[in-house]
Amino acid sequence: MAEVKQDNRMVRYFKETRAELKKVNWPTRREARNLTLLVLGMTIAFAILLGVIFDPLALWLFRGILVEPRDPLRIIIGLVASVVGLAALVVGLRRQ
Repeated sequence: MAEVKQDNRMVRYFKETRAELKKVNWPTRREARNLTLLVLGMTIAFAILLGVIFDPLALWLFRGILVEPRDPLRIIIGLVASVVGLAALVVGLRRQ
């Protein structure tokens, strides 16, 4: 009986990887450019959103809770925001 020689694991890994890469539906240059621009645009938009809206709001909220005499309005807003955030986290984790 003739013995069949098997490839070692590294050779088999690279052969299988090459076979899988041949199955990939690669985007065209135009699609790749458009998707890259979309990602950059969303990144800039969220950076502006975080820097212009949420950062000053968080600063106002935490300054009222931690630095200035305890402002009940800011404490309530902070508690509500925390509860809403935790609820969103729980809902998000349950969907997985």
